Amino acid sequence: MLYCLIISCDLKDCSMNNMMDNVSYPMLLTLMVPKETKSYKHVYFICFLALYLFILIINIRLFMVIIMEKALHEPMYMFLCQVCINGVFGASGFYPKILSDLILDSYVISFHMCALQAYVIYSSLLSDITILTVMAYDRYVAICKPLDYHSKLTKNTCVKFILFSWIVPNCFCITAALFSNLRPICKYHIDKLYCDNWSIVKLSCVSSFVNGVFGYAITVTFFSFIVFIIVSYFKLISACKASLESRRKFWQTCLPHILSLINFTFAILFDVMYSRYGANDIPESLRNFLALELVIVPPVFNPLIYGLNIRAVRKRVFPSCVAASENVLKRVKT
Repeated sequence: MLYCLIISCDLKDCSMNNMMDNVSYPMLLTLMVPKETKSYKHVYFICFLALYLFILIINIRLFMVIIMEKALHEPMYMFLCQVCINGVFGASGFYPKILSDLILDSYVISFHMCALQAYVIYSSLLSDITILTVMAYDRYVAICKPLDYHSKLTKNTCVKFILFSWIVPNCFCITAALFSNLRPICKYHIDKLYCDNWSIVKLSCVSSFVNGVFGYAITVTFFSFIVFIIVSYFKLISACKASLESRRKFWQTCLPHILSLINFTFAILFDVMYSRYGANDIPESLRNFLALELVIVPPVFNPLIYGLNIRAVRKRVFPSCVAASENVLKRVKT
């Protein structure tokens, strides 16, 4: 009798442990299923596929032109290559998954792939803000201290800046991923079209105090980068007042940085509003817009902003557009 009781207790413990394992570490997570996709699944698939192909083509085209053209082997364009790489890297973390979800009608993802997707998307975005900080310093030296430009922005310095723009964001993202993935999980649904770190944190059964503190530390760090960029632009504007040539250089080379910063800031703001403060009473279409703005707008508009605004790049990336505009100007003059 005692033996039977011991066996039964052991079986109960084993079953309880198995239940706890299943509850704590679910193999699969479910993602949001947009209601509109039931009727317009193929339309959404074509749109997302076109966006992904456009991101790949425009970023790779810009990257290859800068690499192939010796005239563009300058620090500013080398940093622009980093922006293009980040655009392709971040987009590849989102678009293949959403395309497979649309075509297979299966909005599920494994826990580890969910963590990987969150890491890819957010490490790319944090690398963007870091490289924008480096580019702001580059423009500050080029306009405010032109005689010191080549001594300060050497090849070794540029390599260090590029490594800095990769290492710092990745260290933050890897640490955040470890904090969120080494926690017991008791939920399995992410109310979003893709995975992000805060959504993974909210799946946990225990307190998210440590994750919240680390998240605020990341916010403060990268907000300080944004403050550095804004301060450098104010100094650039004040320095450009005295010279017409400096003003022309500022609007030609710094305007894309300003537009990229505004674009990135709004994208992050929308994502934070959605992830941390989103509510179910918000219309689903608005929630999807807030979620997708982060993964659509930066990789699409960053290469367009730089490629169309900087003449040295525009002449090589969009030669047909430049030729057409010059023909129009000639006709207007005649």
